[in-house]
Amino acid sequence: MMKLRQGLAFCLWLLAVGAWAQTDVWRADSLQEVVVTGTGTQHLLKDAPVQTEVISQRQLQQYAGKSIEDILSGLTASFDFSESDMSSRLQMNGLGNSYVLILINGRRLHGDNGGENDLSLIDPNNIEKIEIVKGASSALYGSDAIAGVINIITKKHKEQGLMLENTTRFGSYGDIRQHNGLALNYGKFSSYTNFQLQHSDGWQNTSEEAISQTEYHITDSRNKTVNRHTNWQVSEHLTYQFSPNIEVYADGSIYWKRIYRPCGHHPGVDVKTYDLQYDNASISAGGKWYLGGSKKEDRGTRDVITLDVDWKKHAYNYVYTDTTLTDGYVNGRFTNYFPYFPGDKELQSDHRLTNVSLKGVFTLPYEQRLSAGFDYRYDWLKAPMRVTSGKATDNTEALYVQDELALLNPLHITAGLRLTRNEGFGFRLTPKVSAMLKLGDLRLRATWSQGYKTPTTKELHYQYIKNMNGVYLYLGNTDLKAQHSNYFGMSAEYTIGNLTMTVASYYNKVNDMITLVTIPTKDAPGELITQYDPIRVRQYQNMEDAKTYGVDVTVRYQTKEWTAGGSYSYLDTKAHQYDSEDETMKEVIIDGMAHHKANVYVTWNHDFSRYYHLGIGIYGRMSSKRYYQIDGDGKGYQLWRLSTSHQFGKNYRLEAGIDNIFNYVDRTPHGLHLGTTTPGTTVYASLVIRFNKGKKLTNKYKSNLNSRDNEEN
Repeated sequence: MMKLRQGLAFCLWLLAVGAWAQTDVWRADSLQEVVVTGTGTQHLLKDAPVQTEVISQRQLQQYAGKSIEDILSGLTASFDFSESDMSSRLQMNGLGNSYVLILINGRRLHGDNGGENDLSLIDPNNIEKIEIVKGASSALYGSDAIAGVINIITKKHKEQGLMLENTTRFGSYGDIRQHNGLALNYGKFSSYTNFQLQHSDGWQNTSEEAISQTEYHITDSRNKTVNRHTNWQVSEHLTYQFSPNIEVYADGSIYWKRIYRPCGHHPGVDVKTYDLQYDNASISAGGKWYLGGSKKEDRGTRDVITLDVDWKKHAYNYVYTDTTLTDGYVNGRFTNYFPYFPGDKELQSDHRLTNVSLKGVFTLPYEQRLSAGFDYRYDWLKAPMRVTSGKATDNTEALYVQDELALLNPLHITAGLRLTRNEGFGFRLTPKVSAMLKLGDLRLRATWSQGYKTPTTKELHYQYIKNMNGVYLYLGNTDLKAQHSNYFGMSAEYTIGNLTMTVASYYNKVNDMITLVTIPTKDAPGELITQYDPIRVRQYQNMEDAKTYGVDVTVRYQTKEWTAGGSYSYLDTKAHQYDSEDETMKEVIIDGMAHHKANVYVTWNHDFSRYYHLGIGIYGRMSSKRYYQIDGDGKGYQLWRLSTSHQFGKNYRLEAGIDNIFNYVDRTPHGLHLGTTTPGTTVYASLVIRFNKGKKLTNKYKSNLNSRDNEEN
C-alpha cells in the first residue's frame, strides 16, 4: 500500500504540472468526438445518452502501444490483463472475458481460446479510436455484454487513388510488430488490404515451480513466463457504392498463430511435448440502404437499414514436438492410448460462428429515434478430446427495439427491450433504460439495465485434463442455468474550460454466475477418475449470486500542446457459492479482483517547423493486489513508461520509448498467479512510412466521406 500511495502522489504531481504548464485556452476537441456504441446511433460524445469512454486517435498515436492489451491497460484504469498461452485474460470492472463483448466496427470479435479472447486478431496500427461502454448492454447487443462493450473502430482510408503504409516496430526480447496497408479508392469502388505480423522470443522471470503444487522441489524449470510466439493475419475489405443511397461491402481474413513451448525434464510438472497452433478464418458481407433523400451530408441523421452476415472460424490444435502417447478419442469417447510423433497435429477444438444481423434506424415525430432489429447466432463446436459427444451446437434468435426521446430537453431518455430465444434455455426479456440531464456544462447520466447470458458449449459439455504441477480434471455441467444480471450506474461529467472531470459509480448483480469450482473427487464421473487419477477436480457451476460495485474517476486537461490526465478505479466484489463438500454457503471473491487501479499521463506536443513535430509522454499504471480463490494472489505493481514521437513531414514518423522504467519484475513461481508478466525494462522503436498518390480531396468531398464514416460504425 505504501508504494501505491507514493504512486498516486506522483500522479497528482504530474497532473498539476500538466495543468499549469500551458495557459493558452484551447477547447479540448475530444468532446466533439462522434460515438455510436452506447445507443447504436450517432451522438457527440458530450451528448451521448449512455456514458461512453473514448480512447482517441491522438491518444493512440502518442501512446504507441504494441497491442490492444497494452493500450487498454495503459490508458484506462478499468481494465486488467493476465497474459498466457491461451491469450489474454481480460477483466473489466470485476468481470472477466466472457462477460465483455468485443466488437470491431460494431461486429462481434470471434477468437475464443478457452474463454479468453485472442486479442492478437486486432491490429493496433489500424485503430482509429476505441469506444467503451460499461455495464449490461444485452438489450442492444445480446449475450456477452453483461460487464460492458468495447468497440474497436478501424481507420477509414478515404484518399482517392492509391495509398501505401508501413509500420515496423522492434523491441526487447525479439519483439517484432509489422503492419502493411494498401488502399485503393476509385469512384464507387474502394478496397483496403491489411497485413499484420507479431512475434516475441518470450522470456522467463523465474525458474522455480510452485512447490506447494507438487512433490518436486524444482529450481531449474524450463517453463517461461511468456513463451515464444508468432502470429500473422491478412484481411481484405471491399466496398461498392451502387448509388448515393445504397452501399455494399464484403470482407474476409485468415489468421495463424503458433505458441512454441519448451520441453522440460520433470514428469508431470513442466513437460511440454507439443506447441499450440491457432487457425482462424472469416467471411462477411452486408450493406446499408439509406431511406429518403440523397444528401450524404445528412447520413448521420437519416433513416437507414443495415444487414450484416458473418461466418467466422477459430481452430485450436496441438502440434507435437516429441513422441507422445496420449488419449485416443472417437466421437468424444476415450477408446485407447494413441501415439503422436513430431510434426503431427491434433485438433483440440474447431469453433465456428455464424451471425446474421438486420437493423433499422428511423426518425419519428416528437424528437424520437427508433432502432429495431433481428439477430441470429449459430454456434458449431467440434472438439473430439474435450466435448463428451465430440460435437455441440447452439442457436439463438433475438428481436430488439430501442427508442431515443429528446422531446423533454434538457432531459434525454433512451429505453430498449430485447426478446431472446435460445434452443436450450427458452425465452428471456432484457430491458434497458438510460437518462441524461444536461445542465450547461454538466451532464448527469443514470442507467438501469439487465444482462442475459446462456452457458457456452464449453461450459455445458467440456471435459479435459490440464497437466501442470499435477493432474487437473475440468468438467462441464449440463445442469447449468442461464445467467442474468441487474446493472445500476450513475455518473456526473463536468467540463470547465479545458478541464473535464467524470465520476461514475456502478452496481452489477449477476445471478447464477457461472464459474469453475473445486468439487470433491468422489463427485466426478468414475471412469474419468480411474483413467486420470487427478489431484483436483474443477467443474463449471452456478454461484447463488455475485456482485461487483465500485467508482471510476477520470480527469483530463488539454491545451494546444499539453495534455494531462488520469483515472482511478475502486472495485469490490462479493459472491455466494454453495460448498458441496462442507454443505455450507460460503462468501467468495471473484477471481482477479483488485480493489485499486490507477493510470496517469502527461504529454507535450510541439511543432518546431512545418516539417518536424515532437511528442513526449510519461505514463504510469498501478494496481493493488489481485485476489484469487486458489493458487495464490497476484502482487500489486507500478509500471512507468516514456514515449516519444517524431513526425517528419506528412509521410514519415519515428516512435521510440522505454517501458517499465524502474525495472519491476514479478518473480512468483510458475503455477501461481502473477500481478504482471512484464520482463522488466524494455525499449522499442518503430518507423511509420505512408505514401499516397491520388486526387486531392475537396472540402465538400471530405465532409461527405466523414459523414458516411461516422455512420459506418
